[in-house]
Amino acid sequence: MWFLRITSAAYKLKPENVMKVHFKFSLLLLCLYSLSACNTSSPKKPEEKTDTIAKTDVLSPKAFQKSIDGKNTDLFILKNKNGVEAAFTNYGARIISLKMPDKNGVQTDVIVGFSSVDQYIKSTEPYFGATIGRYGNRIAKGKFSLDGTTYILPINNGVNSLHGGKKGFQDVIWDASQTNEQTIEFSYFSKDMEEGYPGNLKVKVIYTLTDYNELKISYEATTDKKTVINLTNHAFFNLNGEGSGSILNHMLQINAELYTPVDSTLIPFGKHESVEGTPFDFRKISAIGQRISDVNVQLKNGKGYDHNYVLNIVKSNEMHLAAIAKGDRSGIIMEVFTKEPGLQFYSGNFMESKNTFKGGSKDDFRTAFCLETQHFPDSPNQPAFPSTVLNPGEKYNTSTVYKFSIKK
Repeated sequence: MWFLRITSAAYKLKPENVMKVHFKFSLLLLCLYSLSACNTSSPKKPEEKTDTIAKTDVLSPKAFQKSIDGKNTDLFILKNKNGVEAAFTNYGARIISLKMPDKNGVQTDVIVGFSSVDQYIKSTEPYFGATIGRYGNRIAKGKFSLDGTTYILPINNGVNSLHGGKKGFQDVIWDASQTNEQTIEFSYFSKDMEEGYPGNLKVKVIYTLTDYNELKISYEATTDKKTVINLTNHAFFNLNGEGSGSILNHMLQINAELYTPVDSTLIPFGKHESVEGTPFDFRKISAIGQRISDVNVQLKNGKGYDHNYVLNIVKSNEMHLAAIAKGDRSGIIMEVFTKEPGLQFYSGNFMESKNTFKGGSKDDFRTAFCLETQHFPDSPNQPAFPSTVLNPGEKYNTSTVYKFSIKK
């Protein structure tokens, strides 16, 4: 009762109010005890733990070790002398992450992806970081002709065939050979008529992380029968870092005077149009979101940007600058060089918050973008487009470089 007497004296309480103060103080002690009990409670039992793999930025090799179709998958890491690190898996010969310091020296993962093979298998978006083939982009109504023979492909995108069919190169297990700390080679044998494509195709994809902070992707292929081929990589980028939000304030420049308009199913009409005076004009660097909401039939068809750009090429089959992108907050700059004639710019229009990335964020609408170097969509059915035919005795050989730097 000593506290009660002191409190009564201090506040000159009347005797009839003393018990009221005593009750309030007792209630206060009870609350403090409850808080103390909460703070000293034992940790959650193992069965109560959530999926920590999905919420961490540290990749576990065990999470990428799985047997699929009689082959084993794994995790592979490349590093350069500057502290840049890239992670890959042979499930889809895909890139999982690429970490580099931003303008403040903070290690930033510029590629969105998952923290386990199972997440890639179950993803509603199958192409994150994957090698795409045999044919990147769309082929109208899933068919094309070579020398009078019509080949029928699986329909997996509306009325069209997309990215090699229902089980394209993103869903197969590649053989992997890591030659050193900065290079890894993936190889795959695609049998004649796999997903409807003719010819036994031997494919190699070589990733090299150089000391100039370049991720170089080299593609090679040979066939024993006339076929079509259009390989690319489907990395989804956010240069502010995975989970950092919208990419609409990223700055972008594309080295192209022309682009290929598409119909409502995203198949090109077969002609090129000037970007001048349209929302597709990225000849001068500007924000991705600056014109993305303009009233424009092409933006409506693509639900944003999902179009091929006809790159300005000085000399064919030589490396040329395709695009430059910059993270508005990170200061990370990405330059894209390629031997390919086209660049598909995709602004993440079909991201639907259905999947959880390795850092714990969702694949929310337009939180990543793609710059896919390739030949044009539906080229096998478009005589005016550069040919994608590969003949026996020829070697398909192309490459793309994503070069990273910082502007403080």
